[in-house]
Amino acid sequence: MFSVAQKRSISDQIQNILQATEHPELPKGEVTFNLSVEGKESWSWANIKNNGQVKNPSINPWNEKQDSIEGEI
Repeated sequence: MFSVAQKRSISDQIQNILQATEHPELPKGEVTFNLSVEGKESWSWANIKNNGQVKNPSINPWNEKQDSIEGEI
């Protein structure tokens, strides 16, 4: 559903939100999380992990093409 650039942008924003809470149970620095996004179709979904978990992201040409159409978030 999202390009690699879009997933990284979403991940960065979520990471910042979580860190800003300064919750005592969160680790200092990188917070590990998984986000599942369901699209409007049964086949339309995305799993987003924090950037620190994804060293070599898989590339889906369709998703990458969407990034050039919609632009970055």
